[in-house]
Amino acid sequence: MRSLISLLFLLYSILAGAQGKTGYAIRCTIHGLKDTTVYLGYYYGESTFVRDTARVDKNGKFVFDGPKALPQGIYFVVLDKTRLFDLAIGPNQHFSIETDASDYIRKAVITGDDDNRLFFENMRFNMERNKEAEPFVKILQDTTIIDDKRKKEAREGWSKINEKVLAYQKDIIARYPHTMTARLLKTQQRIEIPDPPKKPDGTIDSTFQLRYYRQHFFDNFDLSDDALIRLPQPLYSKKVNEYLDQLFVPQADSLKKPIRWLIDQAKKNQETYKYMVWLITIKYQNPEIMGLDELFVYMYDTYFATGEMDFWINEKLKKNLKDHANQLRKSLIGRTAPNLIMQDANMQPRSLYNLKNKYTIVYFFDPDCGHCKVETPKLVSFYNKNKQRFDLEVFAVSADTSMQKMRDYIKEMKMTWVTVNGPRTYTGSYHDLYDAQTTPTIYVLDEKKKIIGKKIGAERLEDFLANYERIKKNQSKASGS
Repeated sequence: MRSLISLLFLLYSILAGAQGKTGYAIRCTIHGLKDTTVYLGYYYGESTFVRDTARVDKNGKFVFDGPKALPQGIYFVVLDKTRLFDLAIGPNQHFSIETDASDYIRKAVITGDDDNRLFFENMRFNMERNKEAEPFVKILQDTTIIDDKRKKEAREGWSKINEKVLAYQKDIIARYPHTMTARLLKTQQRIEIPDPPKKPDGTIDSTFQLRYYRQHFFDNFDLSDDALIRLPQPLYSKKVNEYLDQLFVPQADSLKKPIRWLIDQAKKNQETYKYMVWLITIKYQNPEIMGLDELFVYMYDTYFATGEMDFWINEKLKKNLKDHANQLRKSLIGRTAPNLIMQDANMQPRSLYNLKNKYTIVYFFDPDCGHCKVETPKLVSFYNKNKQRFDLEVFAVSADTSMQKMRDYIKEMKMTWVTVNGPRTYTGSYHDLYDAQTTPTIYVLDEKKKIIGKKIGAERLEDFLANYERIKKNQSKASGS
């Protein structure tokens, strides 16, 4: 009896193995193509990569195959750097496609895979709907048409076509939810935001819709599905950037919580975890908005210094991130600026901390820097106009070793503030103390030498200080002091 059970189990295993398919095999026939080489490529974020190569025979036949399944996503076939058509690579990776070089999409016939059948049908459906919509779009885009009735009819016509597309997509999503095609289409579905409810006193909650949108922003986008990194458009990064840039106040403290939430969602999959952490880290490496470089330091400390990312990052890259984070952390908004003691044009030591003004502008420049020759006159103009108004002083640091160049520059630019030579230092290299790898670079300090602004253009300094003083005044009134 025992041996019979073992035999049955062995027979079942053999049959199951025969039915199950491993790896991938994409058999293609392209009529009108022969005796050439084609490539199977894939999208990854904003980049594209080649995954496989195949030789096309005289009948237009070729096969992409391999022993290991492909990571799911949208792939494409390439000939001589020209993308011929896209393919959906989902759970089933054994299928055939036959098409013609005269029209790859319309003439495609898929055998053995619902996913790509749906994928090509959807592309053909969209082509037809776009053709239907053309006359309406032409009217809507024509600024010479002022007939309101025609415009209204065009909007209604376009809207009906759009409703057809949405209904078609929703049907695919409902009937084939696990296909790559459905997952792709689902990411394009809009979030319907309800009207805000009334409070007990009859007033409207003005924050309801923003909070609702934040909460449901990723309802149709699975952040732990690494296939969504491999889409024709870099939709994954676009969604993350839109979430962080448009739904939250652009301040480091306000963004840390949503960043943690995003990473927690992506952490369910090692590939999306890696991608999300790297995406956010690089986003804040050199941010356009002042003060958000603190988030680069936060990301390094939380996910790289702790060893969380050691499963993929190499030591060289990790060191580069560490060096940049350590450079940034010394001169973040809100930190006390490191002191600088350097020789002035008279070879006398001058200390940044000895300046007792309400505000200090630290200006890093190079006499040979073209941008500095544009920026310095702007700073001189601002200084002469606002020195008394804001009670400020400029501490300018020349990056060049030549004292003569510095003296000539001071005279040429009519710089009457404190100017020192950076390399002639008593406090070490300023590169180790400030994030000022390029010139010109400006920092703004308050009376306690706390950094309140950085990397601001000279033409914006007046508005920045006026706004800063207004905020401080309002805060003072609110606190009753």
